[in-house]
Amino acid sequence: MPMRLDRRFGHRAVAVLMATVALPLQALELRVLSAGAVEPGMRPALAAFERATGHTVAISFAAAPALREALRSPPAADVVVVPQAAIDELAEAGADVAGPRAPIGKVGVGVAVRSGVAPPDITSAETLKAALLGAEFVVFNRASTGVIVEQVLQQLGIADVVHAKSVRVADGASVMRRLLAGTSPREFGLGATTEIVLFRDQGVLLVGPLPASLQKYTSYVALPWPGVRPADPARAEAVGALMRHLQGSESRSQFANAGIEPTTH
Repeated sequence: MPMRLDRRFGHRAVAVLMATVALPLQALELRVLSAGAVEPGMRPALAAFERATGHTVAISFAAAPALREALRSPPAADVVVVPQAAIDELAEAGADVAGPRAPIGKVGVGVAVRSGVAPPDITSAETLKAALLGAEFVVFNRASTGVIVEQVLQQLGIADVVHAKSVRVADGASVMRRLLAGTSPREFGLGATTEIVLFRDQGVLLVGPLPASLQKYTSYVALPWPGVRPADPARAEAVGALMRHLQGSESRSQFANAGIEPTTH
């Protein structure tokens, strides 16, 4: 009998030791500042990281212009998720952007309407052009997606006409809220496909992506805040663990499930 008790005690001790090894000695709260277009993939990826490590993550979202402004200010987060173009701009300006990176993926532009509005035909460049010309209002943002929309309008040769009836808002979420508040039967919006899907339960419908001949993508990448090296070794290790998690197969699968397409960055 004593021998069995000793073995059971030993087994419990090993289990406790293994659980202690699996979790960090110091659970920390990490801060992530992210572009809104990748929200549907980032949330499940970060939740999985929390379960696996015992750390917690506080995430906030912003449009590309606000992200660019934040990167010129004191650090607002441990990890930032931004368009690849923003990192390229920092590098060209001489900023220190060395270190680990996790490609999140790329997001294209889609067309959205509120529930009950007849969806426009966007199956080709010509039908999209006709839909834009026939719309009463066209809603899009001033962030990364809005830059792409501007390029598409120029490519179609209708920029001046559409600008006269455009409603420009700050970010993708504002596009969706504006559509939901609209009353015109000839109104639609353009935004990141992932952001449109986020509002489907509220009455926004994804008509579909832009035609392939017009589609353009914004690529997003995660990295520790540029130029910052955590003085606390525990925080540095936690940030490193988060970067490794975002580079892993589980995160890549969650990004793909959210409609974020893989990139080669």
